[in-house]
Amino acid sequence: MIQEIKEYNKKFVESEGYLRFATDKYPDKKIAIVTCMDTRLVELLPAALGLRNGDVKIIKNAGGTITNPFDSTMRSLLIAVYELGVNEIMVIGHTGCGVQGMDASHMLEIMKERGVSEEHITLMEHCGINLKEWLHGFEDTDEAIAETVDLISHHPLMPPEGVNVQGFIMDSFTGALRHIDVRKF
Repeated sequence: MIQEIKEYNKKFVESEGYLRFATDKYPDKKIAIVTCMDTRLVELLPAALGLRNGDVKIIKNAGGTITNPFDSTMRSLLIAVYELGVNEIMVIGHTGCGVQGMDASHMLEIMKERGVSEEHITLMEHCGINLKEWLHGFEDTDEAIAETVDLISHHPLMPPEGVNVQGFIMDSFTGALRHIDVRKF
């Protein structure tokens, strides 16, 4: 499959298909979006929000949440705010997220089945990484998005004013967006 992608890429560049996507690094709408890496959102999310190349910064990860205030997603948001002019952040979860209800113990078993040794797992734990906590999912998508909005809004390195942070859930089929009332959590 990677070879097919490489071949397509070569033709894309040769035919100058990239020209219609030309923009710079600054988001025109001054918005950053944190969302899930779910395959259903690849084209649906930008289409449902009317976004084009260059409009926003999109940061994707499993679940569209921030589980640690010093992870790469939070770092990316700080860069977006301080270096790229972002003044609004949308945290967008979605219906039917695979991270909802994800079982870390099950994932660890799959890791072992695929060749990760018990020694490596134990080493991670001796280094202070609680793998069951680190690999856990969430039970309630609304609550997970609300927690992420709260973490971003109250992060010690985020400016105390001037950045609007809001949470949403997108319907994975229709693209309908529902606002999350963070105060409920």
